[in-house]
Amino acid sequence: MIEMSTADGVAEIVLNAPEKLNALDAAAIGELNAAYAEAERMSQAGDVRALVLRGEGRAFCAGRDISGVDPREDDVLGYLGGLVQPLLERMAAFPAPTFAVAHGACLGVGLGLLIATDIVYVADTAKIGSPFANLGATLDSGGHALFVERLGAHKTMDLIVTGRLMSGSEAVASGLFSQVFPADEVTDATRRAAGAAASGATQAFVASKALVAALRDQRLGLWQSMDEENRAQAALCDTADYREGFAAFQEKRTPEFTGRG
Repeated sequence: MIEMSTADGVAEIVLNAPEKLNALDAAAIGELNAAYAEAERMSQAGDVRALVLRGEGRAFCAGRDISGVDPREDDVLGYLGGLVQPLLERMAAFPAPTFAVAHGACLGVGLGLLIATDIVYVADTAKIGSPFANLGATLDSGGHALFVERLGAHKTMDLIVTGRLMSGSEAVASGLFSQVFPADEVTDATRRAAGAAASGATQAFVASKALVAALRDQRLGLWQSMDEENRAQAALCDTADYREGFAAFQEKRTPEFTGRG
């Protein structure tokens, strides 16, 4: 159900099981992990400088495929801890900017895929939240951390207990994700942004990606963060793109970045 194509420096990974709203079983998680591993290899070779993740059909991803799961025998830790979390960590560490198209249902593991992506463009009609109240389950795949950080404890608990789903417009207005677009425009908008990133200064983007992750995960203070910025900038001085950016500015022309160090 996982497809991947590449063009003009952009890898596009597609969840293609629209008949089940792109819900992911263990096999599909394995396929998705393999697709990211291949895109990562291509990125390290300089052939991929941005990535787009999207879903076919009416939804991005409705979460875990539980259609054949017997709860009495369910290996939850094996699925979430052994398969999903390593995939999300791989996605978050991808060595180039990543984009996702969020439309329709973006729930459970589907929400986790968005959390692990750098930039998420959202359809105004998307549905985002915690639909697990009627399953006797709880929010997973990083949902608690995202909601508490962006929405606060009270709104997080309200979403969890009531099962109310936010629209894409509300999710972006609440600070969860990047930008909102009409549903029939969001895919093209995401592809345009990824295409622009693929022609940009990739190493500078990756440096910012690492800084943002450190601020989020290590809670760096202002001066420590500034020190990390200084070190990142100094390291970028040795890259061809840094020199090209300065030369283009001084020569009043458009820079031509290669993305290489």
